[in-house]
Amino acid sequence: MENFDQIPEQALMWHRAGKGVALATVIETWGSAPRPVGSMLAINDKSEFVGSVSGGCVEGAVVTEAIDALADGKPRILEYGITNEEAFSVGLACGGTIRVLVEPLGVGQGPEVALLEELVTRRANRQPAAYIVNTADWTRKIGTDEPELAELYRTNKSGFEGDWFIGIHNPPLRMFVVGAVHIAQALLPMARLAGYDTMLIDPREAFGSETRFPGETISHDWPDDVLTGAKLDARCAVVTLTHDPKIDDPAIKAALASDAFYLGCLGSRRTHGKRIERLLADGLSTEDLRKIHAPIGADIGSISPAEIAISIMAEVTERLRRPDTRR
Repeated sequence: MENFDQIPEQALMWHRAGKGVALATVIETWGSAPRPVGSMLAINDKSEFVGSVSGGCVEGAVVTEAIDALADGKPRILEYGITNEEAFSVGLACGGTIRVLVEPLGVGQGPEVALLEELVTRRANRQPAAYIVNTADWTRKIGTDEPELAELYRTNKSGFEGDWFIGIHNPPLRMFVVGAVHIAQALLPMARLAGYDTMLIDPREAFGSETRFPGETISHDWPDDVLTGAKLDARCAVVTLTHDPKIDDPAIKAALASDAFYLGCLGSRRTHGKRIERLLADGLSTEDLRKIHAPIGADIGSISPAEIAISIMAEVTERLRRPDTRR
């Protein structure tokens, strides 16, 4: 399955293999656009492409423009929409309009390869980065830790500031699931489909076995050791599912001491009340404990393990995409 989060990496691989490469990026949208600003497509000189800038309705036209850009070395900004008769008669079925920036890599007025290499390196090191391009004169730079980018990183929003388009590249999302229970069997593949790197943690080897969780990344170390060593950042979610205080509580403490954007814990209100009592006795503050989402998941009336996993992903997604709802 294609990884829509690895577009810069694929572009660099193609370049290093001797292929001509262009990058296409959604830079503005109006109405009900199918892909958000910042979505990317990489195209090589054989018309192969990865990624997406729409629901599939304009990719063919963008590939044609990318091949032309590789030939003439000129970046271009394209506009597509049902009201734009000049855009190859290609309309967006959903009724929206998008603008797409197409840039030939290392050719003419396109970005230098060194910029893409810097971007890919920061992504590999889980460091936030911003690809910044001036669409008036085609000057470019990579933003890193500048204070003015902090809010854009937090909200994960790409967009324009004057003539400058700022494409935000946050570290990949990660989800740590503590407890190799039946809910985890449904949750882990859902999380991967949603773009998370996943790890299952359970010191009970009989529970966290390859047989029960084929193909999963599994740790049998104690959760607090794993989570502390993982250096949880603001792109991490932690879910505890065991009901066993010996396993869940250390994981909760490690998550609360980190920058993880989400911590959810399985259990009824009564179970959570007892959990709060234990953690308060261990020295945690009431303010810290308010960050725990419990009972876990969105209130959708879920009953089965798969439905509970859906409710967890719904709540995690809301906290990720609507930072103002975080506790």
